[in-house]
Amino acid sequence: MSAIFNFQSLLTEILLLICTCAYLRPLTTSLLDKNKTGLLGIFWKCARIGEQKSPYVAVCCIVMAFSILFI
Repeated sequence: MSAIFNFQSLLTEILLLICTCAYLRPLTTSLLDKNKTGLLGIFWKCARIGEQKSPYVAVCCIVMAFSILFI
């Protein structure tokens, strides 16, 4: 089933996108920082969410991992 139609899969994809963008931002600063608007601005926004809300993102990742493995 597609991740769009399954809510748990959609949340997993969003968390993976946030974590990946936050990880890649220090490595490719010029690529993400020059595209703050438009379609590529989504990656910059996800990187900012991952940096500023990192404790909440970490808790969400742990909860999602627990729910995928045990539920």
